[in-house]
Amino acid sequence: MTAPIRGLCSMATRGLLEELGALHTQRTGVPVTFEAVGGVDAARRVASGEDFDVVALASNAIDALAAAGRLDASGKADIVRSGVGVAVRAGAPKPVISTAQALRAAVLGADRIGYSTGPSGVALSALFARWGLADTLQDRLVQAPPGVAVGTLVARGDASLGFQQMSELIGVEGIDLLGPLPPEVQILTTFSAAPGIGWAQPAAVRALLDFMTSPDSAGSKRRHGMDPA
Repeated sequence: MTAPIRGLCSMATRGLLEELGALHTQRTGVPVTFEAVGGVDAARRVASGEDFDVVALASNAIDALAAAGRLDASGKADIVRSGVGVAVRAGAPKPVISTAQALRAAVLGADRIGYSTGPSGVALSALFARWGLADTLQDRLVQAPPGVAVGTLVARGDASLGFQQMSELIGVEGIDLLGPLPPEVQILTTFSAAPGIGWAQPAAVRALLDFMTSPDSAGSKRRHGMDPA
């Protein structure tokens, strides 16, 4: 019997990889589990030597860990492209965000703005800087701690406007999802997976990665607010 596949992923892909892992188990009988933590913490753990059969993170983080000799670059597979969404507390007024100009106005009208420590948060800060708002918003930005969903901050009133991967905002109680960022400023992140060094069970891990990139996985990806890579 093939041993269980143990994976590590960021919070952005938690729901998706739980679903795909369960589907893969149904198809093959091979147990698959993914531990989901903040992306920064996940990269730190892998870099420090913790072993996993497969790791799924933002593509640039996977590349960095592979370059450091912690993941096998030859097995890297791009899984999904994920965009950023915007949310307000349930029942709060819903600002228009359909254009970049409207979104900028919504940001200026928010007293507290929640964002993440992940790649979307870095890109969002860069967007605010391009808009010339870095100094204006400095005291209004609320960064969610690693592993804490921005939607949680919005739901409990710690942020009046929240930005995070759509996959992490879908289904969060206590918020209203306004939708994705307008196309002209949308922040897209490719999430990839790669085997841990050594490939303790290469055939089983390869089969999982093949399934996660196959057309059979596309429906799950779209249900979680993402697109196939």
